[in-house]
Amino acid sequence: MKEVVIVSAARTAIGNFGGSLAEISAVDLGVIAAKEAIKRAGISPDMIDESIIGNILSAGLGQNMARQIAIKAGVPETSPALTINKLCGSGLRAVSMAAQFIMLGDADIILAGGSENMSQAPYLLEKARYGYKMGHGEIADSLIKDGLTDAFNNYHMGITAENIAEQWHLSREEQDQFALKSQLKTEKAQKEGKFKAEIVPVEIPQRKGNPIIFDTDEFPKHGMTMEKISALRPAFKKEGTVTAANASGINDGAAMLIIMSKEKADELGLKPMAKILAYGNAALDPKIMGYGPVPATKKALAKANLTIADIDLVEAN
Repeated sequence: MKEVVIVSAARTAIGNFGGSLAEISAVDLGVIAAKEAIKRAGISPDMIDESIIGNILSAGLGQNMARQIAIKAGVPETSPALTINKLCGSGLRAVSMAAQFIMLGDADIILAGGSENMSQAPYLLEKARYGYKMGHGEIADSLIKDGLTDAFNNYHMGITAENIAEQWHLSREEQDQFALKSQLKTEKAQKEGKFKAEIVPVEIPQRKGNPIIFDTDEFPKHGMTMEKISALRPAFKKEGTVTAANASGINDGAAMLIIMSKEKADELGLKPMAKILAYGNAALDPKIMGYGPVPATKKALAKANLTIADIDLVEAN
């Protein structure tokens, strides 16, 4: 099978829920990141064989978000596009599928990544199509229904985090310490400009005057302390351990890669950023869905003939 390499990568800065990117659709965020990834790769958009892009909250975005992004980024209409929904793993699955396509010789160059605007998830009037005969009508929040509710147990994703904490005896203090460490590492990296190279600035139009340039992740909170984090109340259960500080955030943003066979990169004289050695997919009880990266990581390490001791940097959401 062919070797697979990543030739370029670009992302928007990550916006808060209802924050700086709230008025820019997931399609438009994806286009911004895609255009920059193509530019950084030094290739023409018409060289892209296929686009595979992850997205979860698709209500109201129009047909096949990936194809909209691809065509608006200059990829030819004759190049297919596929939108993937694997919840939190959507963007990563898009990348691993791109690798599969290339390994099998089904494509040489693929645009892959993910785009999401959680701030724009619409409300749903589910019985409006045929009318309400009598009584009150309920408006459903697609962010909660399609993105943050376990469809099998009908409870919030935060409860699945509580389930993990209970099953593996993870204390509130342990979770808060890990969250604080993450915030402090991010603050340090931001202040040192570590993320600047990977971020493509987004112009945000204003009613008056010049557009605002958004180029810095706004979700990280600088100056966090254990005292501040430990003062927060549990977010999902009265006696729970998961809070707004130690849980995953609700955000807007996009990231895209140009992935190709090493053979094609050599032919074009392009220097790869990285090689895709392996990937892993796993599934388990939805009640503890957040534990999924553990068996998936074990599979990926085994396929690459590595152990966790060989890994210098781990990034996981």
